[in-house]
Amino acid sequence: MKPPFALRAWYLLGGRLPQRYREWVFHQATRPTWLLWFGVRMFLQVLPLTVVIALALVLGLGAPLPLALACGSLGLVVGVYFGLSYAIESTDHRMTKYGYRRGAAAAVRDERKKKDQERYERVWRNPGA
Repeated sequence: MKPPFALRAWYLLGGRLPQRYREWVFHQATRPTWLLWFGVRMFLQVLPLTVVIALALVLGLGAPLPLALACGSLGLVVGVYFGLSYAIESTDHRMTKYGYRRGAAAAVRDERKKKDQERYERVWRNPGA
């Protein structure tokens, strides 16, 4: 069951959905574009903090705007990079909160990757066989 738009937006901002949407959450964590959506989710979670830091530098400390924007941008890049570095572990931990066993999402993604690799080998490595 797909959650309504407001709940999907809440989920993208880092919120947790009710248990009745656990299959949808698992599907999101195992689909081929899962890492892209994880990156969007990380960006949306880190963005407000970097805006607050940039505003604090400008308004509270009187820093020049370009310096504050550079600091905020660097914080955004580092935050998203750090989040993406632990995407597999973070996603699997989130799945345990929805009642799935540890590593279930990674196992589904690995199985799909294995099937895709087998199909690739069959089509492109042995075209005459």
